Amino acid sequence: MRRFVHGAAEWGVARPRRSSRVAGVTMAGFRVGDLHTLRMVPHPAVTLLLDFGAGTSVVECAAGRRQRGSLVAGPGFGSGGTVRARGENVECVQVRLSPVIAQAVLGVSPAELDDAPVALDDLWGRDVPLIRERLSEAASWPERFALTEALITRRREYGPPVDPEVAWAWRRIVDRHGPLRVEGLADEVGWSRKRLWSRFRSQLGLAPKRAVKLVRFDEAAHRLVAGEPAAAVAAEAGYADQSHLHRDVMAFTGTTPAAVADETFLAVDDLAWAWPGAPGAAVG
Repeated sequence: MRRFVHGAAEWGVARPRRSSRVAGVTMAGFRVGDLHTLRMVPHPAVTLLLDFGAGTSVVECAAGRRQRGSLVAGPGFGSGGTVRARGENVECVQVRLSPVIAQAVLGVSPAELDDAPVALDDLWGRDVPLIRERLSEAASWPERFALTEALITRRREYGPPVDPEVAWAWRRIVDRHGPLRVEGLADEVGWSRKRLWSRFRSQLGLAPKRAVKLVRFDEAAHRLVAGEPAAAVAAEAGYADQSHLHRDVMAFTGTTPAAVADETFLAVDDLAWAWPGAPGAAVG
């Protein structure tokens, strides 16, 4: 486990020694003695948080809604900058699931997750205490990652796949880092725009146009964290101009591009999620 320090944040961060055998899955482990209030930045993946430590993480949404412990959140969770996480003595395995495989793994479509986190107990019932116990008793992080991958592999095997056309459209958006026309996607898969919108939204949890914006934002946000000037990021990420980038960042995070560049949630990515193709490796 490696030490991550960013401002007041001091975390222990672990990652698997190899990428997952399951396409569209990445994992990281976190140990945090004092999780100061952390802004959740939207990401184009479904988040599965498996909490097993002595403490408990708390995710707070708008209007005071709170979710403790293990949870699931849909793609783009945290949009608007209204979601915060905190806790003490937190230990967890966080999994990023591509929306393409999320329905098979979770047992429900990401569309059913809406814009708020859902307690994992509500989806998996009495399996959750057993998962927590096994992760807690594991002797090492590699063992925890192996347990988590086995769990995901088993659940995915029996879950329903999404339409091949929907999966193809999603991967096309990810490969292009966002900028493309939804009408062009529909033509390429041989569907009407209305049918693509309907099937994509019901199976992946967001509309194609929203997916394009989210993937493009994710690319831009990581470029900002890497220190690239906002003007260059706007041009290379497919925005009309720097003002367009500013509006998009504000819509997703509630703050400016300059502030996003210093977000702890994004700063840890190079340590926790740095596999080939990152930051998009977990969303394909």
